[in-house]
Amino acid sequence: MNKKVLTIGIVLLIVAVVAAGVVMFVFPYNPVQPPKADDVGSTQQGIQQVVNANNQFAFDLYSELVKDEEGNIFYSPYSISAALAMTYEGARGQTANEMKSVFHFPENNILQPNFAAIYNGINKGNKAYELRTGNALWAQYDYKFLDDYTSRVEQYYGGKVANLDFVKETEKSRQTINSFIEEQTNDKIKDLIPQGVLDPMTKLVLTNAIYFKGTWEWEFDESDTRDQDFKITKDNIVKTPMMYMDPDKARFNYADLKKMQILELPYKGEKISMLVLLPKQGEEYDYETDEIINYDYTLEDIELSSEKLNEYKSEMKEIKLDSIHLPKFEFDTKYFLVKTLSDMGMPTSFTFDADFSGMNGIRELFISAVIHQAYVKVDEKGTEAAAATAVIVGKMAAMPQNIFRADHPFIFIIQEKDTGNILFMGRVTDPTK
Repeated sequence: MNKKVLTIGIVLLIVAVVAAGVVMFVFPYNPVQPPKADDVGSTQQGIQQVVNANNQFAFDLYSELVKDEEGNIFYSPYSISAALAMTYEGARGQTANEMKSVFHFPENNILQPNFAAIYNGINKGNKAYELRTGNALWAQYDYKFLDDYTSRVEQYYGGKVANLDFVKETEKSRQTINSFIEEQTNDKIKDLIPQGVLDPMTKLVLTNAIYFKGTWEWEFDESDTRDQDFKITKDNIVKTPMMYMDPDKARFNYADLKKMQILELPYKGEKISMLVLLPKQGEEYDYETDEIINYDYTLEDIELSSEKLNEYKSEMKEIKLDSIHLPKFEFDTKYFLVKTLSDMGMPTSFTFDADFSGMNGIRELFISAVIHQAYVKVDEKGTEAAAATAVIVGKMAAMPQNIFRADHPFIFIIQEKDTGNILFMGRVTDPTK
């Protein structure tokens, strides 16, 4: 009996090991141990150029999202830039020029080693917090991509290739990619690619994921958190758990500017921090003029750009604050960015005029979808944030031929077929009248 149980146990163990091996085989690498990129040739100046490009895109995208999004907004500009930078490596001509403009990419000899240096820096590791990012290419197994393209993406972005079968195993491929993203983001980003996005014409999916979990250098005391008013607008007020801190010893980088206050909240490890830009509202007593000043600024009054942020930060000084009040919050977001990125200046990538011949040597690929999903939680202890981006590259279907579409004014004739005798003749300029 014991031998039988032992035999069954060994068989089950072998099955489990094989199954695990299969899973790890389809993954390009261990999701939480991203490979290193080649940052030889990077410089501090080059890194700053790539950082400036990412930051400018961050504010450009924010300006675009606020046009349509009325609620909370949260995204990782780095994640989107990383996924599209790998895609950009295969772009040519007008397609490449538009992508370069939207993402403010510097020349490739600057972009590649310095993006690699930033990527390696994120993955360097710190005992005080968790921070990591990873890239991957998910390619149709029997579709030929140029070795030059895939090797460049792996070299400078750590984007290793995993082969899937989007033709015969579309749903399984989707689940594999989503599972990899879940593991990369500590299960915070689930179902990144929804059903129906991938199809047999999908040839490549490029993904980036980034995960952060850090504790405040000076934590808020949970016992001080109280439900308080949060003014969405003057007439729309809700109750929310508001954290409170009376920092008797701590000093924070802070600036009181004309239209807003800006505060920096550091996380343990001295490498990561949160900036809070708060429009001025309410009353303030001016001791110099002996007057009460009323402020009624909103987010629309705050100028946002990479240059402006640097200007605001230059005004900050380390001071002692009397109190800090910050709401607890937790939410996730999801954006389908084809229209947004098209409106920002790169429409060609999403049309049959796209040129991604740098991927496969011929012009037959285009971007069919760009999906970005993000999660954030801020509480008394610190912050957990995750984001992932997927760029879906599909093969163009053959352009339909012999199409007749009467969608503009036309003439029509009713005739006798045998003789060609015209019985009726007319013109349609407005079929609704």
